[in-house]
Amino acid sequence: MDASDIQERVVKILTPYVKDQEALASVSAGTNILEDLKVNSARLVDVVLAFEDEFDIEIADEDVDAVNSVGDCVELIGKKLG
Repeated sequence: MDASDIQERVVKILTPYVKDQEALASVSAGTNILEDLKVNSARLVDVVLAFEDEFDIEIADEDVDAVNSVGDCVELIGKKLG
């Protein structure tokens, strides 16, 4: 699975939690999940669980702390799958 496939699935998972639809329409690797997409920080647990289910991986708490952007998600998931 390449990075564009991962990003497409990441964006699909994030979509229900996004409060800024304009930012979602122009999402890129540099898009910040909390600041740009306005995802509620309390919902990040749900997002992480959805990533784990979708990609059949486990994400440690310390890994979650290092993820700020869509690109960070793609990179982390790519490493877990790799």
